Amino acid sequence: MDDDDLDLFRRSVHHATANHTGVALDAALDELGWRDALTAASPVAVPVLFERQGTTNTTSSALDDLVAAALGVGGAARVGVVLPAPGRWEPPGVHAGGTLRVRGLATATLARHAQAIIVTADDVRAMPSSALELRSAQGIDPSLGLVAVSAELALGTAPVMLASPDWAAAVALAQLAVGHELVGAARAMLDLAREHAVTRVQFGREIAMFQAVRHRLAESLVAVETADAALRAAWDDPTPEIAAMAKAIAGRGARTAARHCQQVLAGIGFTTEHGFHRYLRRILVLDQLFGSARSLTRDLGERIVATRRLPDLLPL
Repeated sequence: MDDDDLDLFRRSVHHATANHTGVALDAALDELGWRDALTAASPVAVPVLFERQGTTNTTSSALDDLVAAALGVGGAARVGVVLPAPGRWEPPGVHAGGTLRVRGLATATLARHAQAIIVTADDVRAMPSSALELRSAQGIDPSLGLVAVSAELALGTAPVMLASPDWAAAVALAQLAVGHELVGAARAMLDLAREHAVTRVQFGREIAMFQAVRHRLAESLVAVETADAALRAAWDDPTPEIAAMAKAIAGRGARTAARHCQQVLAGIGFTTEHGFHRYLRRILVLDQLFGSARSLTRDLGERIVATRRLPDLLPL
């Protein structure tokens, strides 16, 4: 994309996410050519859309599109992709003798479309969504529309679409995308806290004048900007290791921002009357998708100990 195309794409995405969510947002994204942009310029298109989704607290099928495209099974028709279980990043499908065992999550897309994509360590398989057991994963953020997926099926009932998939590359792209969504949600929380700090008056002064409040807002800003820098640097070399580090930084940064912003908001931040709770709920779930900050950090530490080799540093 040149600068003019990028500006048009960004403005189109901002308009779509400001006015639509769910199925309506999918239709708007199709109209503006989101999946074409994903194929042609994912390092540009993915940060724009996913950060905007985080900022506006909207939902779409963009994550399914991204994973399917990364696996090489994306096409003209939208499909639902079974994602790993919360906090994990391994393929959700496992061969057990002649059985395909499936345990994972999915977006609302899976329930709306006839075909489901299931990835194992050896292949990518397609099967009717009706053959899977889908259970609404209400959890802490029901508005996200996630569903828990499980099944035990004969391998012959699920034809192979692709052998030897590059699951690690698909996970790396998904981790970067979810990381950008975390950054967008964290920025929105910081904006809410800042607005509250400059309008709330105590002891005859705006609370933004108090040093403790300033420190919390400053630490939140540092956490958000660090995550954003790590994610953007990771696009220069989106290896699985670097993507995992960037996702871990984004998850930790969003939680840090949530903790400080909730303290700045004080009592109003604990109510459903204020919009803060929607972002807090969202980041707690997003942090778990394709590996939580805690699980990714632990895995990285275990690999360092096992290999006695430090990973390459992000080119910040």
